[in-house]
Amino acid sequence: MLSELDGAVPIDDPHLGHHLGVWRPIPLAWATADAEPELTILNEIKREKPSYFFSDRYRDVWGPALRQLIVSRFDAQVHDAAVPEGSDPLVVVKEPGSHIADLLMSLFEGSRMIFLLRDGRDVVDSWLAAHREGAWAVDEGAFAVAPEGREAVIRWQASVWDYRTGVVLGAYRSHEPSRRVLVRYEDLLADPAGELERICCRFEIEVPAARLREVAAAHDYDSVPREEKGAGKAIRSADPGGWRDHLSAAERQAMYEVMGERLAEVGYLPGFGTERVA
Repeated sequence: MLSELDGAVPIDDPHLGHHLGVWRPIPLAWATADAEPELTILNEIKREKPSYFFSDRYRDVWGPALRQLIVSRFDAQVHDAAVPEGSDPLVVVKEPGSHIADLLMSLFEGSRMIFLLRDGRDVVDSWLAAHREGAWAVDEGAFAVAPEGREAVIRWQASVWDYRTGVVLGAYRSHEPSRRVLVRYEDLLADPAGELERICCRFEIEVPAARLREVAAAHDYDSVPREEKGAGKAIRSADPGGWRDHLSAAERQAMYEVMGERLAEVGYLPGFGTERVA
C-alpha cells in the first residue's frame, strides 16, 4: 500500500536475507534429528572465524562494500521507475528474509524501519497451506507436504518465525525511536487507512487522509479478484485465528513448544510471564 504513494518506488522481496543469512540446520533436520533442532544462521556460527567472508574481524571492510552494493542495486531500480528528476523518491523495501534485520539496519542506520508483526500461529498456518500440491509456493521452490510430514514442517516454520521475530525485535529496539514503527497485521487488517496514516505521521510523510483511504480500499481483500485469492493462492485469506480450524490439537501443541515464549513476548499469548513488546 505504501508503494501507491506519489513518488514511491517499491522493491518487493529482494531476498537479501536468504542470500546473506543461510539457515543452519537445513529444514530436513526437523524430520530427522534425534532432538529438537536449534535454528540459527551460518553468519552466527562462523562470525569469529577470520577466513569466513563475513567475519567480525573484517566487518570494517565488507560492511561499507556491502552497503554500497545494496545502494547501487536499489538505485538502478529507482532509475528504471522514472522518478521525476530532482525529486526525492520514497524507496519502500519489503524484505522477506527478516532474520538479517539487525545486519541491514546496522548498514542503514538512517533508514526508517517498519516492523510488521503477525501472530506466529497464523504465519505457520499460512506456510503449511503454501506447502501443498498446487499452492503458489511450490512454483517458487517449496514442496507438497505429506500428511505424516505436517508436524515437522510446523516445528520448522515455528522455529523460523521465532528466530526472525527475535532478530527483528532486537533491531527494532536498537533503532532510533523516531525512525521506527511497529504495525500489527491484525490492526492493519481492521483499519488499514488508520495504520497507514500512523506510519506516515511517524515518518513525516505528508499524504492526504482521503488518498490513504483510497489506497486502503483498492487493496482491501474483498477488492481482490476472486481468481487471485483463496486456497493455494499467495493472497489466501484475511482471517486471523484460522489456525484454530486448520491445525490439530497435537499440531497446536507442537507450535507452542517451539514459539510459546515468543508469542507471549510480543503479546499474542498472555500468561507466560514474559516482558512484552509495546
